[in-house]
Amino acid sequence: DTEITTCPTLRLVVCSGEALPTDLTTRFHTSAGTSKVALENLYGPTEAAVDVTAGSCTVEAAAEGRASASIGSPVWNTQVYVLDHHLQPVPPGVPGELHLAGTQLARGYTNQPSLTAERFIANPHSTPGTRMYRTGDIVRWLPNGTLDYLGRTDNQIKLRGLRIELGDIETALTTHPHITHATVILREDTPGHPQLTAYLIPPPHTPT
Repeated sequence: DTEITTCPTLRLVVCSGEALPTDLTTRFHTSAGTSKVALENLYGPTEAAVDVTAGSCTVEAAAEGRASASIGSPVWNTQVYVLDHHLQPVPPGVPGELHLAGTQLARGYTNQPSLTAERFIANPHSTPGTRMYRTGDIVRWLPNGTLDYLGRTDNQIKLRGLRIELGDIETALTTHPHITHATVILREDTPGHPQLTAYLIPPPHTPT
């Protein structure tokens, strides 16, 4: 919680890795006061060489009432598509799955051909032979031409910058002989301190 004004040479702060809460951007601008320190929010998965969109988090944007800051617009040499289940573009303001294209895409997942085929698909909106990556992220176009992150199509979460598949944890838990069912969720009982919580069901007549 260091006041930004105590860092006179600071000119730019860049955030990436997970959704940037709007209340945090508001605190940033309050701390910055009249100093000319810019706040940029970046987005991008590892499969697309990390950051592929970027946007400025202004005081005006923080006052628009969204849960998190916009993830901005595409950087150079990157194409983004917000598509429906038929891989057709959705109108501005309508949620859809974010797809990425460009020379920065990975070739696929090592030794996982089925997952590669599921996520890296042919791009019907470009020249034949090009590919795009299905991110699994739900976004929508805002009126100013930037992207608003809304959530996931699956139960993957981000915690402290790490991508976590809750289903993988549940599967691992149920390998224990005294656990028959498991559900894992992300809880935030204390604001600003999210944590993973597991709910377990033992076999019948198991001593507790």
